Amino acid sequence: MSPDPAGTEPATPESPRLESAGTARPDSATAGSVPADRDTPERDTSGEQLALAGLPEAAPPVQPRTLPRKALGSEGRAARDPVAKVLLEAYVPHLDRVFDYRVTAALDDQAVVGSKVSVVFAGRKMSGWVVDRVAHTDVPEDRLLPIRRVLTPLPVARPEIVELAQAVAERCAGTVADVLRVAIAPRVARVDKEFAAPEAAETSETGVVNADDDAAVPADLSAGPASDGAADADPTAAPEPGRAPSSRVEPATTGWQHYTGGLEFVASVGRGEPARAVVEVLPSAEDHDWAGLTASAMATAYAAGRGAVGVVADHKALERLERALCELVGEDAVVRLHADDGPTPRYRGFLELALGKKRLAVGTRSAAYAPVQDLALVCCHDDGDVNFVEQRAPYQHTRDVLLLRTQQQGLAALFTGYAVSPEALRLVATGWAARVAPDRADLRRFSPRIEATSDSYNTALDPLAARARLPHEAFRVAREALKSGPVLVQVARKGYAPVLACQRCRTPARCQACDGPLALDSAHAVPVCTWCGRHAHDWRCVECGFTRVRLSTVGASRTAEELGRSFPQVPVISSSDRTVRTRVGSAPALVVATPGAEPVADGGYAAALLLDGNRMLARPWLRAEEQTLRRWFNAAALVRASSDGGTVVVTADLDRAVSALVRWDPAGHAERELRERHELGLPPAVRTAALTGPRDAVDATLRDLALPERVRVVGPAPVEQTPGNGADLAETVTNDAATLDGADAARSSERGGNRPYRALLFFGFGIAPRVTGALRAEKARASALREHAPVTVRCDVADLL
Repeated sequence: MSPDPAGTEPATPESPRLESAGTARPDSATAGSVPADRDTPERDTSGEQLALAGLPEAAPPVQPRTLPRKALGSEGRAARDPVAKVLLEAYVPHLDRVFDYRVTAALDDQAVVGSKVSVVFAGRKMSGWVVDRVAHTDVPEDRLLPIRRVLTPLPVARPEIVELAQAVAERCAGTVADVLRVAIAPRVARVDKEFAAPEAAETSETGVVNADDDAAVPADLSAGPASDGAADADPTAAPEPGRAPSSRVEPATTGWQHYTGGLEFVASVGRGEPARAVVEVLPSAEDHDWAGLTASAMATAYAAGRGAVGVVADHKALERLERALCELVGEDAVVRLHADDGPTPRYRGFLELALGKKRLAVGTRSAAYAPVQDLALVCCHDDGDVNFVEQRAPYQHTRDVLLLRTQQQGLAALFTGYAVSPEALRLVATGWAARVAPDRADLRRFSPRIEATSDSYNTALDPLAARARLPHEAFRVAREALKSGPVLVQVARKGYAPVLACQRCRTPARCQACDGPLALDSAHAVPVCTWCGRHAHDWRCVECGFTRVRLSTVGASRTAEELGRSFPQVPVISSSDRTVRTRVGSAPALVVATPGAEPVADGGYAAALLLDGNRMLARPWLRAEEQTLRRWFNAAALVRASSDGGTVVVTADLDRAVSALVRWDPAGHAERELRERHELGLPPAVRTAALTGPRDAVDATLRDLALPERVRVVGPAPVEQTPGNGADLAETVTNDAATLDGADAARSSERGGNRPYRALLFFGFGIAPRVTGALRAEKARASALREHAPVTVRCDVADLL
């Protein structure tokens, strides 16, 4: 075989020649050949893919055809109301206002009032809510930027909720975006498509939204609450989603007959009147409880074709209220709003309320902003619970949110509880709400028998009872009650041994790294710091050098262990910290629980032992006595009535809180507290505000504030670096105390060399709008100019006193 003219041997099928795929060929050479007179270096093709020689060359890759991109906003202005008022999702005070943006023709149908959009602000992409659509603006046309795109065309920020958020921000000296962060459920794109897809399909084909489609978006989404439409409705047609049919039987009002003015209140709710009531719930009632009363009032509003909202403090109470309400109206009519349920169910329920598909909402703090259409009633149980305080700025209280919403929308309001907070009693004292309480005869019949081990009778029988954690009388009552049912044991602290001390000199055991208190998780565990989490393997007392510790305070785990030894044949159930139980059976058992974690017993508890009362009353906190009594009332209400043998034993020293519990007089104690705080100028008789930050920043803020002369300023004073102030001592739900009292900023200030300081402002309700307005203005000015370090502002800070 002779060589070809190029001097190369032709490739044959028997001897294929490999060459690199995609290698560029010289223009002067024949395809598949190499010039003989060129000495080319050998290429390393080990990292390349090889191809068979002689095959046709692969076609060059086709470059994708790029169309010229349209400029943002080139579609032209919307035909109607082309200017959108957008509230940015920015959490800085100086951006707490609306900004004007142009609505293009392509986004005209999607950028409705309440929708969430993406815009460009100062060269950055930001999200926000369309709060209004107008025809004109003062911004020049060449400076008016268009909306980039619509994130959700659904009205997630309804006008009444935005108005409520503005009122909350003004009251708490915060920003509207901070409030809407709590009010609007986090967006889930898949759920958005579920609700928006039917509307998009109908409008793309016919241009008209199908009003009969259950999943379609109502045509008047941007016009605020939906109209009743009863005059034009077909009486033979099916009822609207979420609206009660006209033939619905009136809900039962079982339980309200025991309360003076109770039936009149429910009747007013059914007529749509703005009735307000503070209800003192009967303990151990056979035919109802607080959940039944609340559900009955909400069902009455629903039967009248209106909506209702119920707010509770924790998931245990939420399950009770949801169960009672579903028994009256059915599960399909109720929306549950709770963060622990996950973002998808929460956002789906939120949209069902916003679109008017359902009209009943129950949940925790954020449910106070539920976008229920045609709302008639708001309810709150146990408003004195510290879990109602929002843990992020602007730290609003759920009770205040409901009061503002009631005033703005002319709603009925219901506050229930076994105890009465001074704030709720103030509503009664000012005439804003009516007191609804049971007759004394019914109260004596339904309440359990309450014994105080510190009274004269028990002290004479057992002189050492005051020093014992579990006196003989409490032990005797528990032993007798276990013959007929479970016994509840309430303790103040969770864990095994929350506080340790030197066994020799009784000096508190502290961490050698951060000086935090040491605690024990179990009997044989190594002491651990409750602040930094370090284990103290080689701990020594700083005073005497001793290496052994003693238990200064006993928690729920240690109490359960001790009771298990005392009652070896009885099961011991623990409910605290991360093992909170909602219900227990009726069989004999010892249930050890921290305040707020007491499970409900089938048929009620046979007895309850309220331990560690002196420790809870001795906390350095303005509300220590009030909160301790509230926890006692809530635990005692789970015990059977005295006619059924129910007994409650309280081991605290005899004082006015114990006397109020023995008499079951929550309103009398709240009235005395409110009167004393009026005399001392303390909340809730007055309003307060706390400024926390570096010393120079707090001083500058006080200097620049234009405060009225009647404002009393206390401080600035150094902030004690402790994880809370005693307010969360026995709460089962861990509160972010560092966020609440500004300790996060305080610790960062300490790392920067500036010790945090706090100033307290006390002012009356009459000048409160001026003070909070001045605080908001100063926060915005300082944020824009950055003259000093940020200062945290909190209003109504009773938990910090």
